[in-house]
Amino acid sequence: MIEVETKFPVVEIDAFMSRFAELQPTLVEDRTEIDEYFHAPDRDFTATDEALRVRRVGETAYLTYKGPKLDTATKTRRELETRLEDGFLAAELAVSLLHASGYLTAANVTKSRKVFCVGADHLQAEVCLDRVHNLGDFVEIEIAADTGTVETARQAVGELAERLQLGPGERRSYLELLMDKQKGE
Repeated sequence: MIEVETKFPVVEIDAFMSRFAELQPTLVEDRTEIDEYFHAPDRDFTATDEALRVRRVGETAYLTYKGPKLDTATKTRRELETRLEDGFLAAELAVSLLHASGYLTAANVTKSRKVFCVGADHLQAEVCLDRVHNLGDFVEIEIAADTGTVETARQAVGELAERLQLGPGERRSYLELLMDKQKGE
């Protein structure tokens, strides 16, 4: 799967929600996500533009690899994800396995996420309203694509962002934004 995604910082959340309501979005889920990101022992994920994380959503956990971004305008990238066995123990076991393999925890990102579904052209888009601890409010627009539909998905994401008056997108991940904030950038 290729994830076609763009993220936008949102300052005026009430104004955004008013514009967003016009699209008649469907709330799919309201959840808290805790992401633990890792440094690889054999390469610098910052330099290679990759990410490896364990995500906890309540009692459910996922192991996710994200490849380098494929373009300069969006966060389009290959994503491989597997759901771990339910329960706190499976996530802890995955983290322990990564640590034992030489991976070190880089940082944790905690966010409250409201997941909505809206039509974007003839595609379904996932629109997430995120409140990220120590960063603020963001909107992410994402469409899952295969290699034959990537360009159509990019156009749909751009048109939806324009319709919602979201302004310039942010290509850095929440992890990168937090690391930059810690460095004072």
